[in-house]
Amino acid sequence: MNKTPSFRVSLLPIFKCMKHIRNFCIIAHIDHGKSTLADRLLQVTGTVSQRDLKEQTLDDMDLERERGITIKSHAIQMNYNLNGEDYVLNLIDTPGHVDFSYEVSRSIAACEGALLLVDASQGIEAQTISNLYLAMEHDLQIIPVLNKMDLPSAMPEEVKDEMVDLLGCDREEIIGASGKTGEGVDELLSAIIDRIPSPTGDPKAPLQALVFDSVFNPFRGIIAYFRIMNGTLRAEDSVKFFHTGKQYSADEIGVLRMKPEKRKELSAGDVGYIISGIKQAKEIKVGDTLTHKEAPCETAIEGFENVKPMVFAGIYPVETDDYEELRDAMEKLQLNDASLTFEPESSAALGFGFRCGFLGMLHMEIIQERLEREFDMTVITTVPNVSYYAYSTAGEKSVVNNPSDLPDPANLEKVEEPFINAQIISKSEFVGAIMNLCIEKRGVLKNQVYLTADRVELTFEMPLAEIVFDFYDRLKSISRGYASFDYHPIGYQASNLIKLDIMLNGDPVDALSALIHKDNAFTLGKKICLKLKELIPRQQFEIAIQAAIGSKIVARESVKALRKDVTAKCYGGDISRKRKLLEKQKKGKKRMRQIGSVEVPQQAFLAVLKLD
Repeated sequence: MNKTPSFRVSLLPIFKCMKHIRNFCIIAHIDHGKSTLADRLLQVTGTVSQRDLKEQTLDDMDLERERGITIKSHAIQMNYNLNGEDYVLNLIDTPGHVDFSYEVSRSIAACEGALLLVDASQGIEAQTISNLYLAMEHDLQIIPVLNKMDLPSAMPEEVKDEMVDLLGCDREEIIGASGKTGEGVDELLSAIIDRIPSPTGDPKAPLQALVFDSVFNPFRGIIAYFRIMNGTLRAEDSVKFFHTGKQYSADEIGVLRMKPEKRKELSAGDVGYIISGIKQAKEIKVGDTLTHKEAPCETAIEGFENVKPMVFAGIYPVETDDYEELRDAMEKLQLNDASLTFEPESSAALGFGFRCGFLGMLHMEIIQERLEREFDMTVITTVPNVSYYAYSTAGEKSVVNNPSDLPDPANLEKVEEPFINAQIISKSEFVGAIMNLCIEKRGVLKNQVYLTADRVELTFEMPLAEIVFDFYDRLKSISRGYASFDYHPIGYQASNLIKLDIMLNGDPVDALSALIHKDNAFTLGKKICLKLKELIPRQQFEIAIQAAIGSKIVARESVKALRKDVTAKCYGGDISRKRKLLEKQKKGKKRMRQIGSVEVPQQAFLAVLKLD
């Protein structure tokens, strides 16, 4: 039987003095040992007992443990004594993959300092640079840390040179550490206290707190995590959210330790949680400002950047009756992951579902997996695409999220697609292969910089649509896993794009339609037709699979009909008897084809994504 989660009241000292608080995050590229180092910090500060310690302590999703990646940022409070003084350290852990950069921007907005973690055996990677710039924009104090110093393949001197070039810091400022052995962790904790500034804010000013995360608890409703910039919040206070205007009572407030711990009050500089009986997901917005109902603050806090979704795909329930359940599941997921956007849509082939926006392909994969695991929802995902702008001959501009929204080609002036600036860092021996891949994906080389004699940074300008499918997988293959990839949007540019329709027996399957560059239309159409021929099961009638641009068919394959040998029992006699039976069968097949429907299996939708 499920029990309501227990919330302990802590006997630890409550720190009123802001100069004893440090708020910091850890930023790093994926797989640079961030979660392992966080485990050591929790262990050394005594936040988690030896008995409760496990690998990736802060990663509480099964998916995170299986894949060895951080998907959500997690906040935790630690206590540490240095030179006889007690300090409170609020760590907000961040993901490392480019698809979860939104989580990083949320954490950075709530902190004064950041640990920049670099793997001593791999050196600086693209996402490290991207997250560093994000931290610098928010004026965070950066502490450079060289992790995995215990590895035999570590190259501390070379990587320190790279870090000095990137940050412009002194070599002595770089702390050597190992999340595995615990080397350098005490030095790191001292550096956090000495170098990162304490929070600034006025505890007597009107309450102003930044909501940086929220989770759904089936027993207590929605729990919001916040960082107080100014003012003081007490239990039972009447509060309101600045943007939504919704008002609540602070039933319970507290700090985030291994288990949430109640507090009577929290003031400027503190990171904590609030439970106020919020039931509806849409009533709370991550990035909103929490303030008092009676004496509200004058302005909202400038939140973290609002990241626009990059990749769009339709998510549909397998059973149409599950539509409302899927909506509830999506709303609860959106609480945990504010970068997920969705709106209702319907498809002729798949019924009612949602048009969802994701930050990238991994993000899309994770959302689909979480829907299946956490909410027991089996869903069909359509071919992902990006958002386009279509201009009509009358000068009207419309947003095209779905190929079926594209206006009639006769009235179409031009189509603009989103372009990105792609940064790829790799070993110099793979430069040729990487250039070939990017040029094949319509990329234009903008810059080439040798970071060291062996490591090169390539900057390409390329369409986002070209990296949506298999770009990242192919990049990893040709570079034997050594290339790191990061991108940011640079706006829209006009391109020669056309709509490719896939038709089964003359009926277009809108879930398989795609907007693609004219030069690739024939090749892609042929590949999709061949793939569908393998995957669509044979019927009693012949199925024509066609790829069309407008009214012009560019590729065709046929799935042959299953045929019964009607002449088997007809032996002897005139040939006309056999002809009569075959003609009768032919008429039956023709009628069957007119009324028969073709079911496209789920793996056919997924296989289109994995075309080489």
